[in-house]
Amino acid sequence: MGSPLARYSVTVDDGHLSDLDAVASALRESGMQVERVLGSLGLITGSAPPDARPSLLAVEGVTSVDEQLRYSLPPPDAPVQ
Repeated sequence: MGSPLARYSVTVDDGHLSDLDAVASALRESGMQVERVLGSLGLITGSAPPDARPSLLAVEGVTSVDEQLRYSLPPPDAPVQ
């Protein structure tokens, strides 16, 4: 069984905002499962194997690849720790 996928937020540089679909396509080719393309923010979100980060960062037009942190709260009726 493979390792779980990490969730990423990818920031696209200003020069590639008009071509977000091409950047998203290149990210897919680099192993990312693209979930959302947020054109007004210049962000693309999705998931990929944890070791795919360097190849995602190498995609033309990408300025940063940040792992999304997950938080988990206990149910409301759980005892206080």
